[in-house]
Amino acid sequence: MPRKTSVLTTAAIVGLAATAAFAEYPERPINMVIPYGAGGATDISARTIAEPLGDAVGQPLVMANVTGAGGATGSVAVQNAKADGYTMLFARVGSHSVNPAMKATLPYTLEDFRFVTVYEINPVACAVTPQSGIKSMDDLIAKVNEGGVTFSSSGVGSMPHIASVMVLREFGIENPLQAVTHIPQKGGGAAATAVLNGTATFFCTNSSAVASFVANEQLLPLLVTTAEPVEGFDAPTAADLGKPALHQLVGWTGIAGPDDLPDDVAAKWGEWMAAATRNEEFRSRMEARGSIIQLMSPEKASEFIETQYNTFRTLVDELGMRIEG
Repeated sequence: MPRKTSVLTTAAIVGLAATAAFAEYPERPINMVIPYGAGGATDISARTIAEPLGDAVGQPLVMANVTGAGGATGSVAVQNAKADGYTMLFARVGSHSVNPAMKATLPYTLEDFRFVTVYEINPVACAVTPQSGIKSMDDLIAKVNEGGVTFSSSGVGSMPHIASVMVLREFGIENPLQAVTHIPQKGGGAAATAVLNGTATFFCTNSSAVASFVANEQLLPLLVTTAEPVEGFDAPTAADLGKPALHQLVGWTGIAGPDDLPDDVAAKWGEWMAAATRNEEFRSRMEARGSIIQLMSPEKASEFIETQYNTFRTLVDELGMRIEG
């Protein structure tokens, strides 16, 4: 009888171990929050990587656009989620570099998230129309000094807003908010249209947002903010123009969870993203939009985001751009 009890106990232990192994993360679909609307840079990036990432994960990825407050609504949804790896965020430059730098009442800080990677860099390009007569950054700065120059953006406190101001500051315009007139628009498409129809002189935005206009010769790029040339953009780099500080001025997409996301879960995301970003179709589709696929480790991603935030925050404070409401 004791022998039989021992055998049953051993079998139960083996069964429990097998069940525990079977329940290893992930055992069900993962909710992926996109904090911006359909058709934008974040949404395109997220949905382009969804298939190869889902293949690597081995579970369905439930993609949901949770929009509002410039990316803050979706970010808060993940900030407040259980840190079990089943609710993750497609973090973006706007939600996690620009917003924290610009908005005094943001309901989260960078410390409220654990960044498992940044995987996509979007160079910023400044552009004008060929009809403007502006052919270089020197030409643009000369016109700024003459007066009457305007720039468009996708809204007050947006990445294109701070990008144009930072570029002008780096090119010697000490008080860009007084030297040029900001014409905010409702979205990136409207910002491009404002330049195309002559309402605004120029704008600076993610290369992906202007790539098609550049390819069609509707817009002329004056610079890209990377150290290396960007495919499809016949324009000098920030390095070419001796402005290395502008290398921090880039868009990016990454993945984050709540700040107490477990180490083993974060490690799995690193493995999955390494596999997904090797997918040739994903890379070719994103690179055709001017994106640079660059997979960062959690440590590198956090350092990169923190440095960019500090750069933006310093500029915002110096120029009095902080939004209090």
